[in-house]
Amino acid sequence: MTEKSSIEPQGSETGAISIAPYRYALCVEYSGAEYRGWQIQREGDVPSIQATVEKALSKIANAPVSVICAGRTDARVNATYQIIHFDSPVRRDERAWVMGTNTNLPDDIAIQWAKQVPESFHARFSALERRYRYLIYSNPVKPAILPKGITWTYKEMDVARMQEAVKHLVGEHDFTSYRAVGCQAHSPVRTVKEFNVYREGRLVILDVRANAFLHHMIRNFAGVLMTIGCGEAEPIWAKEVLDARDRRQGGVTAPPFGLYFVDAKYPEEFDLPKSQIGPYFLA
Repeated sequence: MTEKSSIEPQGSETGAISIAPYRYALCVEYSGAEYRGWQIQREGDVPSIQATVEKALSKIANAPVSVICAGRTDARVNATYQIIHFDSPVRRDERAWVMGTNTNLPDDIAIQWAKQVPESFHARFSALERRYRYLIYSNPVKPAILPKGITWTYKEMDVARMQEAVKHLVGEHDFTSYRAVGCQAHSPVRTVKEFNVYREGRLVILDVRANAFLHHMIRNFAGVLMTIGCGEAEPIWAKEVLDARDRRQGGVTAPPFGLYFVDAKYPEEFDLPKSQIGPYFLA
């Protein structure tokens, strides 16, 4: 039997009993190609992942549902392990949240699992770190398969040069040069815990773990690294861009299509299912 939330029914001043909500954590996978990002947009007719998921969950809860995510992704960006939480006035078993919600979702969004969690769990603030992968398809001819699931370049990428460059980006730094001009984060300082670059066939994968990320941070990493990888700049340029603390020195922001949010780490006390580190078509 599913364990009940730590929040118990409370009595009001009138003596009536009000039922406090149950909190659930869910893992959402999505292809972002047809959406303007995770967050609900001010323009009501602009498609977002959040609005689509909330609408589907509300049908299962029989009440309006508002969700909070681990990390808001940009327009056209994908996720294989986006963690959300929400409070429901009713209890449903985990299968109902997964299968029932998926029945009401389009084919490019899917709930992977659901778990009841304590009130102390917060998808954003409980997260200890996030992980992204950026996929670059390096080939003289454009691909017809997954054209909006990868970033294509006709230029040959030298992975060794890119591996040398990312060494300068690991650690705690001021990443002003690697964030969008309009980024609203209070501080540009982030800690990159691990940054790997490797090749699988024609795919070059950038794999980054950090405590948190800035707006366009991964795509700006990719723009610099692709310039270095094709030989148009030396590996030290990654450090020179970092040290400049000036977005204008950072080069082109890479396209969103190859970017995947693949993991979020939480304290063991919440016992969330582990990520398989997608996307699934990678080994």
